[in-house]
Amino acid sequence: MKNPKKSSDLPDYLKNRLQEIPDRPGVYLLKNRDKEVIYIGKALSLKKRIAGHFRFFGQSFSKQGVMISQVTKIDILETPTEMQALLLEAALVKEQLPKYNQLLRDDKSYPFLKMTDEEYPRLLVTRIRKADGGQYFGPYTNAGLLRQAVSWLSRQFPMRTCKTLPAQVCLMYHIGQCAGPCEKKQTREDYLATVQELRFFLEGRRDAIVRTLAKQMKQFSQAHEYEKAQKHYELMKALSSVPSPLSSKMKLSQVLADFQKAFSLPSLPRHMECYDISNIQGHLPVGSMVVFKDGKPSRADYRRFHVKTVKGIDDYRMMREVVGRSYRRRLDEKKPLPDLVVIDGGKGHLMAAKAELDILGLTQLPILSIAKEHEIIFSPERTRPYIIPASSPVLHLIRHLRDEAHRFAIRFHQQLRHKAMLR
Repeated sequence: MKNPKKSSDLPDYLKNRLQEIPDRPGVYLLKNRDKEVIYIGKALSLKKRIAGHFRFFGQSFSKQGVMISQVTKIDILETPTEMQALLLEAALVKEQLPKYNQLLRDDKSYPFLKMTDEEYPRLLVTRIRKADGGQYFGPYTNAGLLRQAVSWLSRQFPMRTCKTLPAQVCLMYHIGQCAGPCEKKQTREDYLATVQELRFFLEGRRDAIVRTLAKQMKQFSQAHEYEKAQKHYELMKALSSVPSPLSSKMKLSQVLADFQKAFSLPSLPRHMECYDISNIQGHLPVGSMVVFKDGKPSRADYRRFHVKTVKGIDDYRMMREVVGRSYRRRLDEKKPLPDLVVIDGGKGHLMAAKAELDILGLTQLPILSIAKEHEIIFSPERTRPYIIPASSPVLHLIRHLRDEAHRFAIRFHQQLRHKAMLR
C-alpha cells in the first residue's frame, strides 16, 4: 500500500496560492482544471480554513482528499464580517450547485420581515421573497431573535394577523395587538398611519416616528382624548428605549458621502434612478423608473414603460429596451443625466443595461445593480460583488431605491392586468 501524500507534496502553484490567502473573513471557491467550481465555503479566516482543506491532500480514501486532489485554482471573495460571508456563501451555492456542496444544496434560507401589499397590510416572517408588491426587510440571521422582535413590534404597532378579515374581532383585539379594522373599530386611515410608523421604524427612521407621534399626541390632548394621547406617549417612550435597526443619527449628507465612497462614484449621488421590469411569464411586460433626489423619492419624476419590442420571457432584453428608450429620450431632449443608475437584478440585468448605455455613448455613466435575495451589489468594473453590512445606511438607501422601483412596476402591472380582465 502506498503512503498517502503530504501537504508538502502540493504543486508549487498551489503552495504559492495558499501563502497569498489573507487572514480575513470571506468566501472561497475551489475550481478544477476545467475551471468548474466544485466547492464553495465561508470562513472567519480564509487562510486557516483553506489550509485546513489541504491537510487531506493525497488521501484518496476520504471525501475531502478526493475533492482536494481535483483543485487547481482557488478564488476568494473577502467580506467585512463572517456573517456577510455566510450570506454570500448561501447565495453562491444555490446559484452554482457545486458538486461537493451536497449538504448545503437544501440548506434553509434566512428569514425576512414582509409588509404585505393589502388593503390592511400585515407584518409576516418569511423565508421566500416573491414579486407580489410586498415590502421586505432583512435578511435576518437569527430567526429566534427576529420572532422576539416581531412579538414586541406587534404590541407597539397593533396590526391584524388574520389572512382574511373576519366578520368580528378576534382574540388579538381583546389582548390589544389589533385595533379591530374588521369591525371598523379603527378607520383605514388610522390603520395605514400605524403601518407607516412601523415601516419608518424598520427602515431606521425613528426621528420621523417620534415627530409624528408628538404631533398626534398634542392633537389628542387638545381634543381631550387623553387615553389616545397616553398611548402615543407610551409608544414614544418605548421607541426611545429600544435600539433602532439602523443608525438614525447619521445625516443624509453623510450617508450620501459614504455611498459615494463605498462604490467609488465620481460624484455625490444626489440624483439616482432605478429601473425594474415586471411581467408574468412574459405577459403584459412593463418597466418602471423611480428617482431619488438627495436620498428621497421624487415621485413627480417617476416614469412607467410598456415593453413594446420583446416577445416572450426575456428580462434582459426588456431591461435593455426600457433603459435605452429612457436615456435616448433624455439625450434628445437635452435633459440632465443622473449621478447613478441602479438596476433591480443580478449581473445579467446589469450588463444588459450597461450594453444599452454604451450604445448611446454613456460609457461613463455610473451604474450598479442589486440582487433581490441576498442584497449583493454588482458593478460592471468589478468581478467580485460588493458586500455591504446589513446595518449600513448605504445598503438601506440603495435597498429603499430598489424596493420603490419594484413596487412601482408591480402596481403598474397589476393595473394593466385588471384592465385586461375587464376587457
